[in-house]
Amino acid sequence: MKKERALIGGGCFWCIEAVYHNVKGVTQARSGYAGGRRPNPSYESVCSGATGHAEVVEVLFDAEVIGYDEILKIFFAIHNPTTLNAQGADKGTQYRSVIYYDNTTQQRIAQEVMQEVQAAWSDAIVTELSAAPEFYVAEAYHQNYYARNSAQGYCQAVIAPKLQKFMKVFGTYVAP
Repeated sequence: MKKERALIGGGCFWCIEAVYHNVKGVTQARSGYAGGRRPNPSYESVCSGATGHAEVVEVLFDAEVIGYDEILKIFFAIHNPTTLNAQGADKGTQYRSVIYYDNTTQQRIAQEVMQEVQAAWSDAIVTELSAAPEFYVAEAYHQNYYARNSAQGYCQAVIAPKLQKFMKVFGTYVAP
């Protein structure tokens, strides 16, 4: 196994995490916060906008099963990377589209994927691309949220369609 990490944010972390729990080769997906000014932020402080953190998901994966480029192509398919600080009704800097890379190889791959997927969008991609800052794991009640609350309104209206799109577009990557 060749372990790698992707640190990405594209709106509510529940949505991103739910998809990656279903990706073949992903060994762990955890919701959390990154890119802000304060250590150990809470959900409430991040939502206030005072910390500067984004809601992100730390995706750990086996690079022998799925590549970093494929992880990012899924990411770009399940959120709108052209809306600044917003995904649907979720608005604020904590919902920004962001890729935090761990090394120059990831940075190069992210730049290439961003160029490739730009063709699918009429508006410019505004995804932030930065070196990975410290990652802070979100509170326990945020972890695996969709699996524990799938009947809840937000899960049905927002997360379920993203999962369905992932499964339709990336069927070969769906975990058994």
